[in-house]
Amino acid sequence: MRLPDSQVAVLEAASATEELTIERLSEATGLKPETVTGAAFDLEDAGLVAVSTAETVSHEVTDEGETYAEAGLPEVRLYRAALSAGADDGAVSLGEVIGAADLDGPAVDIALANYARKGYGDIDSGEITADPDADPDADPEATALASLAAGDVSDDEDALDQLVRRGLVDRQERAVRSVTLTDEGVTALMEGVETAETVDRLTPEMLASGEWRDAEFADYNVEADAPAERGGRVHILRQTAERVKDTLVGMGFREMDGPHADSEFWINDCLFMPQDHPARTHWDQFALDVPPMRDIPEELLERVRSAHLEGVGDDGQGYHSPWTEDVARGVDLRGHTTSLSMRYLSGHEIGDLEPPERFFSVEKVYRNDTLDPTHLLEFFQIEGWVMAENLSVRDLMGTFEEFYQQFGITDLQFKPHYNPYTEPSFELFGTHPETGELIEIGNSGMFREEVLRPLGVECDVMAWGLALERLLMLMYGFDDIRDVHGTLCDLDLLRNTEVLH
Repeated sequence: MRLPDSQVAVLEAASATEELTIERLSEATGLKPETVTGAAFDLEDAGLVAVSTAETVSHEVTDEGETYAEAGLPEVRLYRAALSAGADDGAVSLGEVIGAADLDGPAVDIALANYARKGYGDIDSGEITADPDADPDADPEATALASLAAGDVSDDEDALDQLVRRGLVDRQERAVRSVTLTDEGVTALMEGVETAETVDRLTPEMLASGEWRDAEFADYNVEADAPAERGGRVHILRQTAERVKDTLVGMGFREMDGPHADSEFWINDCLFMPQDHPARTHWDQFALDVPPMRDIPEELLERVRSAHLEGVGDDGQGYHSPWTEDVARGVDLRGHTTSLSMRYLSGHEIGDLEPPERFFSVEKVYRNDTLDPTHLLEFFQIEGWVMAENLSVRDLMGTFEEFYQQFGITDLQFKPHYNPYTEPSFELFGTHPETGELIEIGNSGMFREEVLRPLGVECDVMAWGLALERLLMLMYGFDDIRDVHGTLCDLDLLRNTEVLH
């Protein structure tokens, strides 16, 4: 029997009584592992060897994981500092505890994101409490991380999954192939195997000389494994955003665009939100240390100021609270894309509008929220409004039912709500497909006279702000938006999940 030299080497090194891995055969033959693999598959096709495959999983601590294995997980350090500050007896200042825990930079966000998840306590409105019964020494993630850092293994799959999500541990999954001689292979060796001189490619020189006529070419195994190559792809959130845009355009809407950093005038004042409203403090929004915004129409500024201080119409009273132009011109990261609606409805962005009109945006907004499975510091908002005569809440509800039906969501629930800028107002809820819990997915209502009249709008306007990430949760059953957004996202999920149009 004549075989290529690589196949002869593998056949002679293989054993009929012991499974030898590709790595061991590579050492025995001096061939590269990929060459041994190809030869083994060719020999298997000829019935001379049997190739078996076993999947193995190993875990390796990342550089960040090594840091936390030595210093402690951020949430554990935060809990210990909270206990020392007396947070087990009552709420204490979160800022002081963060300082005492010696946390800074990304470690602060990581600690806040995992503190409540692990049941260490609660964080609310800048204060922190600690559960006195929590046991940080038994933290499964810390225990698993310490074991891996020490060179041992951990059997806690849930803890390992969390560490992989957090980027503290890398998981390697590989196929280990082993080769065993078959009876036919043993017989072939006993009868004698010769090396055939083969070539693996046709060259111009072989064609010119005619050598190709007498050459013996190696067979190619087109079924042999090749290295996995992962190309770039559109993020699942962006895919969903594009589908939302297509849906709204199909419903007759046009898209809005505008700045992420805007004046408080457009973000809050135009919405008839008093300047001393709790949502306008640094606890809820991000103020920027930049010069005040000058590009605000003076006449519109005066009408909005009058609405706040004096009200709109004969029965309007406004707010009995201070209003200053300095606050209105301050620049923040937008907490909602309703700032775009104010720019468009006022005519400032694209000129005066005549009803009927429909506009939308699917853009990022920024809020100083506490991180948890349904809240992030930045997320995507689906903003929309319709300007027309004689609109009602029934029109608004019907719009939502038509929109969400395009995504397979038909069990919407509505709850009355209060907003400074809409009346009547209501929140939207949908049922989570996995947990069965009601998930808030948006806020909506009819813009008040105090919002519309200063903008120069004389007809009805219904408006809403919906959460793109919450829509994704209802579509695919995710129970934690951090699985698809930010540093803790599940890369395999992002690679394998398709958003269908």
